[in-house]
This record gives sequence, C-alpha cells and structure tokens, in this order.
Amino acid sequence: MTDIVTITPNPAVDLSTVVDKILPVAKLRGQSQRRDPGGGGINVARVIRRLGGDARAIYPVGGAIGKLLRQLLDKEDIASHTWMIAGETRENFFVDEISAGKQYRFILPGPRLHEVEWKQCLKLVAALEPFPRFLVASGSLPDGVPDDFYAQVARIAKQRGARFVLDTSGPALAAATAEGVDLIKPNLREMRELTGSEPSDAYAWEVAAKQLVETGKATVVALTMGHLGAALVTRDEVLRAPPIPITPRSAVGAGDSFLAALIWRLASGASRADSFRLAVAAGAAALLHPGTELCRPDDVARLAGQVTIETA
Repeated sequence: MTDIVTITPNPAVDLSTVVDKILPVAKLRGQSQRRDPGGGGINVARVIRRLGGDARAIYPVGGAIGKLLRQLLDKEDIASHTWMIAGETRENFFVDEISAGKQYRFILPGPRLHEVEWKQCLKLVAALEPFPRFLVASGSLPDGVPDDFYAQVARIAKQRGARFVLDTSGPALAAATAEGVDLIKPNLREMRELTGSEPSDAYAWEVAAKQLVETGKATVVALTMGHLGAALVTRDEVLRAPPIPITPRSAVGAGDSFLAALIWRLASGASRADSFRLAVAAGAAALLHPGTELCRPDDVARLAGQVTIETA
C-alpha cells in the first residue's frame, strides 16, 4: 500500500542550462542541457522516492512533452496515474548566469484544461484503492480549472478519511482553506495573499498562522519564511527553526523538498519535531545545487544535524 499520493494539475518538463552572461540580442550558448520532471506534486513524489519512501503521482499528460514527462518519471521509478489532455504539457526554462551568480526562471502557463479533463482528475482521485493516508496536492492550477478545484479534492479526502495536504497560492489556496484542510505549506508571499496582513517579524507571522489554525482553515501550518527560517504551527504548539547558514545556488524545488520530507516522515510515524527537522534540512539541501536539481539525500542527512528546533 502507498501511503502518499500526490496531485499535480499543471505539471511540466523543466529545461535548464548555464551561460556565462545574459545579454540582449546576442546568441547565448548554453554550456549544458538538463531536463527534469517538474510541478509541485511531482517534485514531492520525486523527493520522497529519493529519501527512501514511496509515493504515487497523479498528473495530466498531453502531446510530446507529456510523453517525455512520463518517461522521465518512469526512469526515477515513480508510479504514475495519468490521463490524456488535448493540450501540450508545458515546459519551463531555467538559466544560471555564471558571471553574476544569478538564476533566471521562466515559468510558462501550460495548456488550458476543459471541464471534462479536470473532472477526470477528480474521478481518478475518488477511485483510488486502497485510498492513501496522505493526499498531497501541490502547484498552480491550469487555465480552465476552477478556483475551488483543491477544495473539491479536500472534500474527497475527508470522505475517505485521508489527510489532505496543500501547497498552492492565491484564490485556489483561499478556497481550499475555506473548506478546511489538514496541512498547508505557505511561504511569506502566499501567507500575505491568504491573510491580507503584513507582519513585521517571524513571531508575527507565527501569530497569523495560528489564527488560520484556530479558525479551522488548516490543522497544521508549515510556514517557510526564507531568511527568517521556518515554523510548524498547530493548535497546541509552535516549532521554530532558524535558517541553516548556507550559500544558495538555486531556489528551484526548495519548498517541494521541504514538504516532501515533512510528509514522508509524518507518514512514517515520526514526531512532528523530527519531521520538521528533516523538512528544514531538505529545503536547505535543495538550495545547494544549480539548475533544477532537487535535494540530495546525503545533503539532507548532513544538514539535519545542523537544524535547531525551538519550541514556543
């Protein structure tokens, strides 16, 4: 039985390269070429697999890029539940500029899903047997998918007795939390959009997260705050972790790596504190490598020893 299933309504193939310097008009010759499967839930499944766990991934596929996406995931031994769509699966493009030490991230919109296509995802989720203990939905919604899509997934999870975990933003996050979810993983921008507030420090952000819990919008808020660290907020406790001192090379997949490690450890029966510790380490580990590579298990293990957990 797979305890964790991820949902990615808007997956992608991530293409990355490295150039010496970004200049207008000139031909910029890449020094490398790498393609990785991408999209929030897909990345979560990939990291769980890397860490030694098992997760199935649900996502749509369309055209040649969709076929490539499935092939890339098959190579990583990720079990997939897919359905065909008329549009072409999107590609994203990432460029690392050596001279300035900067990364440029081009995120494309992806195909428009017709009603029959996005409803097919709900049918796939509802038909899962055995139903997973954790249903993890992550990423943006494609054009054509209603804002309450994740709220509809949350209702299915409740009906089947599963824990619903969500990492998204904007109206889709607001609609889902109005329904009530088990765990959300917002960053500061997403919290700002969701709460309409602008806290001045980490403590004030934690108070805002606590209000989400107390109003029933989420049972757990796993808040990633960049240079302010991270917090895991429940009704009974607040766990804090200051940032690990590292030199970041890429921001791609840090949030996905954090969420994957957190859910994998929770599904394994670990305590919230131990799960949070590994999540912070995984998020930091994803920052160490350029391009679109996610966290590496050896980095996660090494950095976990550097995570300091404080209890409020």
